[in-house]
Formats: sequence, structure tokens, C-alpha cells
Amino acid sequence: MSPYALSMLMSSLAVGTIVTLSSHHWFLAWMGLEINTLAIIPLMTKMHHPRATESATKYFLTQATASALILFSTTVNAWMTGEWTIMNMTNPTPTVILTLALAIKLGIAPFHLWLPDVLQGLNMLTCLILSTWQKLAPMALMMLTSHQLNTNLLIAMALMSTIIGGWGGLNQTQMRKIMAYSSIAHLGWMILVISFAPSLALLNLLIYLVLTSSMFLMLMTLNSTNTNKLSISWLKTPTLAASMTVTLMALGGLPPTSGFLPKWLILQEMTKQHLEALSALMAMSALLSLFFYIRLSYTISMTSPPNISNSSLTWRKKKNLTYVIPILIIMSATMMPITPTLLLLN
Repeated sequence: MSPYALSMLMSSLAVGTIVTLSSHHWFLAWMGLEINTLAIIPLMTKMHHPRATESATKYFLTQATASALILFSTTVNAWMTGEWTIMNMTNPTPTVILTLALAIKLGIAPFHLWLPDVLQGLNMLTCLILSTWQKLAPMALMMLTSHQLNTNLLIAMALMSTIIGGWGGLNQTQMRKIMAYSSIAHLGWMILVISFAPSLALLNLLIYLVLTSSMFLMLMTLNSTNTNKLSISWLKTPTLAASMTVTLMALGGLPPTSGFLPKWLILQEMTKQHLEALSALMAMSALLSLFFYIRLSYTISMTSPPNISNSSLTWRKKKNLTYVIPILIIMSATMMPITPTLLLLN
């Protein structure tokens, strides 16, 4: 792809998200979401492969459906209330439609089926953008309207997302599909707490962005797209392979990594709201995700590839690592000590 076209598309991605984040009018927010969608589709199809075309088509159809529902719900709300303000979603019918539309955009269960298939047909960089940057605008709209959304609907979708996100990733061998189901499970934790404590949902989103970005950047560096290729990663870069196990444990939510922090605070908030049974179900559903993260860690650290070459060229090959990856790895592992500060901010 031409560098000029690439820079224009990346700028359009940034502009679309910023327009949505800074808008108070529903039509302007919808326009930012549309700019976002139209900017990423050429990035998806730049590989000129049938799987990439299929992924772009599936993505376009689901996002167009969600955008139409958002426009419909906001138009009905404006017809009932006389206002286009984002914070004024008082009628229950357009609010439920809006919740479902944002769930489709984010890939929250039961509207999650497009996400693993779309990610599987893309390259790692586009998967990174789709799993991180593209979540910001819909999640921001969900946070702005969180005090007016249907809490029971959010709780049901959150529980379904964590169970399906954990269950769906158990039998996967492709890293992109595993990361897609990981994204579904993490989004479940975010929308669970969004109507009770939006600040905790924002903290969870930030930690999710750090963990997912570090994981995708490491997979890009090691050129690992499935578990078989992951098993020879220690031959290429042993230090990075060891760091990946720490990031996987953080994604699973094991202490003392950063991934434990949002789960702990969310479960604490749920018990304060007297939802002990729901907290227990969420904690048990997190064990499903933890299983396949541990399985990947076992693949990286304790298995050998079928054919080990006698040459040491692979082992001595130098990788051009950027400074971003070590920073993200450190943040993935060492954010637990700032928990008292975060609790004071809440």
C-alpha cells in the first residue's frame, strides 16, 4: 500500500475516534463511527487474499447494521424527547436498541460471532488496531450513557461474554482467534461494572489495551500465528518468549500482575452491590480463560518443536525490537503496586 494512502487511512481512524469522543450530539458521534469503519476496511483488504476480503465484508455488514441501529435509536429518542444530546437517553425503548447496537459494534456476546472470523483473516497489525483502537469510540458512548442503560441487560450480556469468551478459546490453535475470544471475555468484565462504577470500567479498558497491545506486538515480532509456531519462539528470542508468559498470566488475571487489578476491584464492587452469586459466576468463568492462557504458557516454555535443527542460526538471529514492547511488558507486570492510589481516585 502507498505510504500516502496508509497515512490518510490512519489519520481518518484517529479523526473518527476523536470526533466521537469529543461530540455531544448523537449525529456527530454516529458520523465519527462511520469514518472509523470506512477507514479500516481498506487496511483489511490490503493483503489481496480471499480471507481478507471475506473478513472485510463480514466486518462491514455487522458494523453497518450496528450503525443503522444507533441512528434509528437516537432518531426515536430525539422524536420522543426533542433533543439529540448524548446524555439524554431517557426512554427505555431507544436505550435498549442503543445497548444492542453498541454490543454489536464491540463484539459482545451474543453478538460476538463476527469477531473471531474477522480477526482470523487479517494480518497482525490490523488485528491489533481492531482489538484496541476500534473499541475506544463505542466504549466511550457506552460510558457516557451508562447511567441510563438497562442494568439487567448489561449483566446478562457480561456473564454470557465471559463464559463464551472462555469456552470458545479452549479448543483454538490459531493465535488470532484466541485473542478474539480473550477480547470478548475482557469486554464482558467491562460492561458488567459500567453501570455501577464507570471509572472501574475505564481502568479495565486501559489495562486491556496495554495487555492486548503487548501481546500482539510480541506475536508480530516472533511471527507466531498458531501454537505450533509459538513452541519454537524460545529459539528465536528467549527473553521475549519468557516475557510473553508473564503477559499471558496478566491476561488471565493472576496476581501479582496488572490483569489481577481490575478483576479484583470489579468483584469487590459487585459484592458491595450485593451480587455475590454473580461475582462467584464471573470468577469461575475467568478460570476458563485462564486455562487456555496457561496452556499457551506451557507451549512456549515447556515444549520442544518436532524438528530441532542442529544449526544455531535461529537461536542467534537478532530481532529489531522497538522500545514500545519492553515498556508495555513492564506495565503488564507491575501495575499492582499503584492499587492504593487508584482506590483513592475512585
